[in-house]
Amino acid sequence: MTTNKVRQKTFRQDVLGSRRFSNIAWAAIVSMGGIGFLLAGLSSYFKTNLLIVSDTSNLQFIPQGVALTFYGIAGTLLAVYLWLLVTWNVGGGYNEFDKETGKAIVSRLGYPGKNRKVELEIPIAEIQSVRAEIRDGLSPKRALYLRSKKRRDVPLTRVGEPIALSTLENQGAELARFLEVPLEGL
Repeated sequence: MTTNKVRQKTFRQDVLGSRRFSNIAWAAIVSMGGIGFLLAGLSSYFKTNLLIVSDTSNLQFIPQGVALTFYGIAGTLLAVYLWLLVTWNVGGGYNEFDKETGKAIVSRLGYPGKNRKVELEIPIAEIQSVRAEIRDGLSPKRALYLRSKKRRDVPLTRVGEPIALSTLENQGAELARFLEVPLEGL
């Protein structure tokens, strides 16, 4: 969650989706690698150097050039997928809590199509608590959940990179204070 806007009756938290620096960096790295392998494989096929950094036109097309071309196509397709994720901002959205309407709205963007925007409405009266889940180790997890009476826990934070512990505590405490519910898990 990146920004918080607090008004008297409304509390909104914006959630960062796949449009973050690490995804952009990985998409750029995979793009360079995929295109490099593809050009190396094509250089061996056409016996013409298509690369700036090295000369692969002397490689045998079978088997080295075929393998390079295959890896280049696979890398380029993966790069296209990563760039599309960044462009679509999958997972981005907001959490909005409105005391005037008595509703909490959790909204996220998905893949393009019929149901691109996923929204979940929960009556504020059903909210029991804000739960923080903190797990360290090889696969650390730090996330906030909204615990309600009739539904299972609803995740409020982004998926992927763990949030700093102090940020998680502050966001959880601020939300729990606004909703007047307990904060669990800390």
